[in-house]
Amino acid sequence: MQTHLAPEFQDTPEGEEAQAILRSCVHCGFCTATCPTYQLLGDELDGPRGRIYLMKQVFEGQPVTRSTQLHLDRCLTCRNCESTCPSGVQYGRLVELGRQVVEERVERPRGERMTRKLLKEGLTSPLFGPAMKLGQAVRPLLPAALKHKVPPADRSGSAHRWPTRQHARKVLMLTGCVQPAMMPNINSATARVLDAAGIQVMVADEAGCCGAIRTHLNDHEGGLADMRRNIDAWWPTIVRGEVEAIVMNASGCGVMVKDYAQHLKHDPAYADKARRVSELTRDLSELLPDLVAQLKPRWAADAPRPKLAFHPPCTLQHGQKLRGGVEAGLRELGFEVELAVGESHLCCGSAGTYSVLQPDLAYQLRDRKLSQLMPLAPQAIVSANIGCIQHLQSGTETPVKHWIEVLDEALA
Repeated sequence: MQTHLAPEFQDTPEGEEAQAILRSCVHCGFCTATCPTYQLLGDELDGPRGRIYLMKQVFEGQPVTRSTQLHLDRCLTCRNCESTCPSGVQYGRLVELGRQVVEERVERPRGERMTRKLLKEGLTSPLFGPAMKLGQAVRPLLPAALKHKVPPADRSGSAHRWPTRQHARKVLMLTGCVQPAMMPNINSATARVLDAAGIQVMVADEAGCCGAIRTHLNDHEGGLADMRRNIDAWWPTIVRGEVEAIVMNASGCGVMVKDYAQHLKHDPAYADKARRVSELTRDLSELLPDLVAQLKPRWAADAPRPKLAFHPPCTLQHGQKLRGGVEAGLRELGFEVELAVGESHLCCGSAGTYSVLQPDLAYQLRDRKLSQLMPLAPQAIVSANIGCIQHLQSGTETPVKHWIEVLDEALA
């Protein structure tokens, strides 16, 4: 695609990067067939190819309008189009660059500005935990829209049972910003399963949000500050060579931390550190072959196993390009696991804060996803990202869990 940058973008890192991505697009349209919002809306401008044309206009200096902003807002950033694209267009990065420019030039309505500020400050705040506990205490009284965002409190007692054994093999784990308050058992289950496989989980208390929330809400400086804080929290442990990996049990965090090198490549103080952090980062599913080897001898072959439907998050299958690992590992351990009967590649509609900002589209995609999962008659739906788990659970009575919780229950 021929592109001629406006003078203001010439010789800038962002302009040159955007131009390189735009020129790699051959506007074939394969991406529209796998775009969730195009599937729902049927509008070329609500598909990747149309949005690419809009961003081309932005970087060529044409007027930027509220309509441009709305079409970019409706993108889930699921990166399904990247998996489909025969030319390898880095659409996720392009839409990030395009949104940044549009955000600077189009003022949002006051209500939108307040909602976005509340999300980026509230979800990453130390007060989120107490607020979630209060919400869970009055959950029966909440309106349906809010109740969908507040999972019931975990009363099993296992959520805060953390292993205490020491192991030679050690990993760092990012506990996340909302996960400890919303679904604390995911982190403790991860620690227990890794402990059973002879791997000790370490946590840097100073680490917090991975940076995805602020970045996806177009607060790029705030997102970079989150990344630098996490690197600072992990760096002493990394320098001492104490850990073999930084483990992410939320695939949304995993894809972001693996991109730290990209985001901080122009920061002379952090570029090398960010590259090292990205190299060390592993999605929890990448440890599954090791876990299977260690745990399988302890597995009772005749022990009951729930029938599972697996929903692979977009951040796992499209963002990190990790496909098939979770299903293969669980099957190796005797679980019956199936993918959705169709459209397993499509987004469930969670997409970080998307389900708050674009609820109509998000719930349509949730119901569409569940309509493909429920014919499997699973005893539980499993996924690999807290956002997907919470979003899907809001539409079904079938339990929705992280796959690591299923392993933890089997071990128990």
